Amino acid sequence: MTMADTLHPLLASLAGTGRMIRVLVVDDERLARAELRRLLACHAGVAVVGEAANAAEAALQVAALQPDLLLLDVQMPGASGFDLLAALDDPPEVIFTTAFDQYALQAFEASALDYLMKPIEPRRLAAALERAAARLGFAPAPSAIPRKLFIRDGERCWFVRLEDIRLFESEGNYTRLYFDGAAPLLARSLLQLEQRLDPQQFFRANRRHIVNLAAVRSIENGDGGAVLLRVDGMSVEVSRRRLATLKQLQEL
Repeated sequence: MTMADTLHPLLASLAGTGRMIRVLVVDDERLARAELRRLLACHAGVAVVGEAANAAEAALQVAALQPDLLLLDVQMPGASGFDLLAALDDPPEVIFTTAFDQYALQAFEASALDYLMKPIEPRRLAAALERAAARLGFAPAPSAIPRKLFIRDGERCWFVRLEDIRLFESEGNYTRLYFDGAAPLLARSLLQLEQRLDPQQFFRANRRHIVNLAAVRSIENGDGGAVLLRVDGMSVEVSRRRLATLKQLQEL
């Protein structure tokens, strides 16, 4: 096993499974797109399915190719990377790639997997791809799943069993937890928590929500063909990209 395989076991394991992270590269600079293709070619579990030079092209490519992941520049002629995400009904996962550092907070609030500064450092890119594999469901169940969380919100504190948490909701770099009538904020991102949860019990419904499947009271059809999970009187919409995973979990 190489050092890279040790650091990024999910990427290494994808090579032998036939499963690929399907990537769309979006950057207005041709040389930047070529460099990203070169870096991505080092990972056998990653396939570049297309590229776009601006947000309008990217929107068409997303609709046609349905990529798992965008490597997305921020500043582009006509419309920014954030404008593109706002225009997509069901955006893929995102790794921002940019020469400017002032958009990092905005990228984090958009639940981006990472924010990589140009020139792209190969190890940072590999680590971001590893997170993409985990979020896309290529990861096996965590080997050491915590049984409870300690939560402090203001003057109040809780020790909460994971099975008692019905819903996790992203709020920037915090996560709101819903349990027993309480809804405190935890100073961890949804991605950090997701990596420690059992994917057979906790379902990533969309970019902002993880649902405890045991707490789902009904599955309903919403407007426009949307699928809604009812949890404690709240409706959580399942993104189109996550519907297949939900069906698989229902069949277990």
